[in-house]
Amino acid sequence: MGLSKKDLSRRRANFKAKLDELEQKTKFDPLKRNSALWDEIALLKKKMAED
Repeated sequence: MGLSKKDLSRRRANFKAKLDELEQKTKFDPLKRNSALWDEIALLKKKMAED
Protein backbone atom coordinates (compact mmCIF):
# COMPACT_ATOMS: atom_id res chain seq x y z
CA MET A 1 0.00 0.00 0.00
CA GLY A 2 1.39 3.37 -1.03
CA LEU A 3 1.48 6.70 0.70
CA SER A 4 -1.50 9.04 0.53
CA LYS A 5 -1.30 12.47 -1.06
CA LYS A 6 -1.24 14.06 2.37
CA ASP A 7 1.64 11.84 3.48
CA LEU A 8 3.59 12.62 0.31
CA SER A 9 3.10 16.37 0.67
CA ARG A 10 4.08 16.23 4.35
CA ARG A 11 7.16 14.19 3.51
CA ARG A 12 8.17 16.63 0.77
CA ALA A 13 7.63 19.59 3.11
CA ASN A 14 9.84 17.93 5.72
CA PHE A 15 12.55 17.36 3.10
CA LYS A 16 12.35 21.01 2.02
CA ALA A 17 12.54 22.28 5.59
CA LYS A 18 15.55 20.09 6.36
CA LEU A 19 17.19 21.14 3.09
CA ASP A 20 16.68 24.83 3.84
CA GLU A 21 18.21 24.36 7.28
CA LEU A 22 21.24 22.55 5.86
CA GLU A 23 21.74 25.08 3.06
CA GLN A 24 21.99 27.86 5.63
CA LYS A 25 24.78 25.92 7.33
CA THR A 26 26.59 25.40 4.03
CA LYS A 27 26.85 29.15 3.47
CA PHE A 28 29.50 29.10 6.17
CA ASP A 29 31.27 26.13 4.54
CA PRO A 30 31.92 27.12 0.90
CA LEU A 31 35.09 25.01 0.66
CA LYS A 32 33.13 21.85 1.54
CA ARG A 33 35.28 21.00 4.55
CA ASN A 34 32.33 19.37 6.32
CA SER A 35 31.71 16.58 3.82
CA ALA A 36 28.97 14.93 5.90
CA LEU A 37 26.87 18.08 5.61
CA TRP A 38 27.28 18.19 1.84
CA ASP A 39 26.60 14.46 1.52
CA GLU A 40 23.36 14.84 3.48
CA ILE A 41 22.25 17.66 1.17
CA ALA A 42 22.96 15.53 -1.89
CA LEU A 43 21.01 12.65 -0.38
CA LEU A 44 18.01 14.87 0.40
CA LYS A 45 18.01 16.30 -3.12
CA LYS A 46 18.12 12.78 -4.52
CA LYS A 47 15.18 11.69 -2.35
CA MET A 48 13.19 14.76 -3.39
CA ALA A 49 13.85 13.97 -7.05
CA GLU A 50 12.50 10.46 -6.57
CA ASP A 51 9.17 11.70 -5.18
